[in-house]
Amino acid sequence: MRPLFRRFRRPPSAGSAAAAALTLGLVAAALLQFSSAAGAQTAPSCADPVTSAPTGPATVSTATTPFGKVLVVGSGAYAGCSLYLVTSDQLHALTGAHFACSDTPNAIGQPCDTFLWPALLTKGAPVAGPGVKANLLGTVTRTDLPGLGPVQQVTYAGLPLYRFFLDEDPGETEGANLFDPVTSLTGIWYLVEPSRGNPAPGTAQLQLETAPVGGNGADQTVLAATMNEDFSLFPDGSFPVYTLGGQGHWKGSDSKGPSGSCRASCAQYWPPVLTSGRPQAGSGVDQHALGTTTRPDGTQQVTYRGLPLYLFADDAYIPGLPYNGGTAGIYGAGADTVWGTFDTIPPSS
Repeated sequence: MRPLFRRFRRPPSAGSAAAAALTLGLVAAALLQFSSAAGAQTAPSCADPVTSAPTGPATVSTATTPFGKVLVVGSGAYAGCSLYLVTSDQLHALTGAHFACSDTPNAIGQPCDTFLWPALLTKGAPVAGPGVKANLLGTVTRTDLPGLGPVQQVTYAGLPLYRFFLDEDPGETEGANLFDPVTSLTGIWYLVEPSRGNPAPGTAQLQLETAPVGGNGADQTVLAATMNEDFSLFPDGSFPVYTLGGQGHWKGSDSKGPSGSCRASCAQYWPPVLTSGRPQAGSGVDQHALGTTTRPDGTQQVTYRGLPLYLFADDAYIPGLPYNGGTAGIYGAGADTVWGTFDTIPPSS
């Protein structure tokens, strides 16, 4: 059986050197911006890092975006700033693993939980603003935020909430649907819909992608999902999608029922392709083959000819960063796992 998850698979190729310089240069520019802002004591920005413990309760409210109605900071200096969850934080609830966005080392060289995705902190119970369900608000104690002691982070439906360091102004959504290899375990950042606290992915887009199998094998053209729609460093990134078949070591497969069997731990490594409406087909993709199925948590998963679609955590990359050499690859094709066998979809199918 193939390893479920690997990081820094291979070094960047010569062709990715320019992308590396660009990506890291943009990150460096962001770092400089924050340092200058702190020195000049400019007005607060949604991108500000967390540098101190909270002094009062946080308020969570809602706003309308192209991704639907979503959670935002409800009051204070960061009112209106978009809030996100990361899917791989569910592993903390399942196994007690560390939070996916923590202070562990990463290729950016900045802590995830205070700088890249600043945690929404509160002193006291968080307050529900208009459209927010008070019974879904909660807190979790964090002891891994650099420079801070134990603090309370706001949760919604059990998952911690964060801002994003590339969202500067209220209403920006650069972190939406971001397939992020920097977190540990790799996860997808989503805006949060207020009714159940589920991801708010907007309308899924399916297209064709050509990439090498295993990162350095023969190129194959496969069905892929568009992610990172608003992410300025890698907008509209394309990632292969997979179907699940076979019995694996556990009973059941997606071929046995429309609700699918890849849930819980499986979904951390093979995240479902989600949509908030009818998925849309790009060039070379049959629109009539696309559909949806409702997962047990109420989210809508994209299907292709009736089979639910998944991403693979090991396919995530950002050009110029050393995850997967900063380039596209198809790493999950034919993966035989305890949940079954995952396969890509060729354009002729």
